[in-house]
Amino acid sequence: MQTTMRAPVAQRVAGRRVAVRAPRMVRKTMVVQAAKKSVGDLSKADLEGKRVFVRADLNVPFDKELNITDDTRIRAAVPTLKYLLDNGAKVLLTSHLGRPKGGPEDKFRLTPIAPRLQELLGKPVKKLDDCIGADVASAVASAKNGELLLLENVRFYKEEEKNDPEFAKKLAANADLYVNDAFGTAHRAHASTEGVTNGGMVFTFYKARGLKVGSSLVEEDKLELASKLEKMAKEKGVELLLPTDVVIADKFDPNANTQIVKADAIPDGWMAIADTLAELTPKGAITIIGGGDSVAAVEKAGVASKMSHISTGGGASLELLEGKVLPGVAALDEK
Repeated sequence: MQTTMRAPVAQRVAGRRVAVRAPRMVRKTMVVQAAKKSVGDLSKADLEGKRVFVRADLNVPFDKELNITDDTRIRAAVPTLKYLLDNGAKVLLTSHLGRPKGGPEDKFRLTPIAPRLQELLGKPVKKLDDCIGADVASAVASAKNGELLLLENVRFYKEEEKNDPEFAKKLAANADLYVNDAFGTAHRAHASTEGVTNGGMVFTFYKARGLKVGSSLVEEDKLELASKLEKMAKEKGVELLLPTDVVIADKFDPNANTQIVKADAIPDGWMAIADTLAELTPKGAITIIGGGDSVAAVEKAGVASKMSHISTGGGASLELLEGKVLPGVAALDEK
């Protein structure tokens, strides 16, 4: 995240991981910078044709007739959105609005925001009635480069504020990149602000090898890195071990139906959880779990304490293995 006072678009608007974290303005006397990739760092080649999920803060006030009384937050999102659209991205935009209770409420729909957003962008805005599901997937599939889809209020799902991993996965399912342009909600670990950035490491490696991974979580933007790591390991004579058998489940739930299959035979619609690592640690093996999805799996299986090390950062773990310097670690004082 880069935070400045009225910085140029390339500095003010978001960063990425599959991900991007965005800045907002602070007091003149203070400038905060961190090593997060900015949307402005991404070229047309990086963005054209890519599906970009943008979490903005469109929580604007309305009068009784649902007329917007202050559009500041909508205007603040425009530089990020224009940059993405002008560079050929397909933008999936969403936000929270108010505090709906127990599901959709008409007074909390994002529908009234669409006309003002369209006016500010000078481009058509198509409003959808949901933020996940088949209708969203269909609309995204038919969207053209440079088009914007306004998804529905994420808080219509109670799973949003609970940061439910399955809901986060559904939000991320239709996107290649994630942009957080909602600094006002950055302090909340909700599904659309934190959960969507978590990746599945082992399945990224599997897919890089050309294997089917069913519905398992994959970091699409790390496939090239996974292939590179495997090549480096081979060149250095290092054996990179991945599970050959996996326990698969038909949903992310302790009561899910499960079965054991070969890693190259994961059926469509199933996700894999490898728990045999727990048996290897007492035998002298070093077992490292990386990424939110994997951590959640070993926690649910009750074997987390049997692992040598658990890392909540899947992408960070991959880059550490590659030998890259992690800025957030490098910034700390030496012992």
